[in-house]
Amino acid sequence: MSPERVDKPWGYELRFARTDRYAGKVLFIRAGRQLSLQLHRRKDEAFLVHEGRLELVLGQGEGQRVIPMGPGEAWHVTPGTVHRFRAVTDCLLFEVSTPELEDVVRIEDDFGRAGMDDAPAKRA
Repeated sequence: MSPERVDKPWGYELRFARTDRYAGKVLFIRAGRQLSLQLHRRKDEAFLVHEGRLELVLGQGEGQRVIPMGPGEAWHVTPGTVHRFRAVTDCLLFEVSTPELEDVVRIEDDFGRAGMDDAPAKRA
């Protein structure tokens, strides 16, 4: 498989692995940008911060938690968990997950996107 780059308003994803059992991506998030507040119905994912500093936001409303993260720190996001990343500095993250990459339910989005994330991939 050749890596596929998917440009996003917050940076980009580099999809380097996808089978019927797992997927692997590198995420680049620009400083000051944040991903959608979202959840996944089936997708189970884990992240490792490789470079930069970010905040992992879990939940929404009064129960929301903000977890600062830096290089070498990891987090497991289970299906149904409301979450988003906010980049304090430019960030590189590694993501490994189950293969349901389009399983995204957006709750809030700074860029006006709604529903499922079905952006076409472009070759890197």
